[in-house]
Amino acid sequence: MRAPVIVGIDLVAIIVFAVIGRASHAHELSLAGIAQTAWPFLVAGVIGSTLSLLLAGPWWRQGLVAWLVTTVGGMVLRVLGGDTAAMGFIVVGTILLALFLIGWRWLARGQLARVRPSVRAG
Repeated sequence: MRAPVIVGIDLVAIIVFAVIGRASHAHELSLAGIAQTAWPFLVAGVIGSTLSLLLAGPWWRQGLVAWLVTTVGGMVLRVLGGDTAAMGFIVVGTILLALFLIGWRWLARGQLARVRPSVRAG
């Protein structure tokens, strides 16, 4: 699986996370609303996914790096951007992002075993 595909899947997973969060709190599912919720995690997700690929390693290590950087970075950016991060949000967000960012890698682990040559080749 090529690096842009991996980063793209992570970003889609983060958008799904934002949509689920907004829907579960009966917030408007407009593009602007979803973007407002997702942007901190998308920024951190690009960094986390890219870093996970640069560090290489097995699928689970890539997932852990992407998840940790996305979760911590997203929460920090969310607060710095003027939003809140209540303990309940932190707990649920951490669990859901782990499920999404590590989970899809677990499902695709056979393909991810071939990611290192793809990343180095460009």
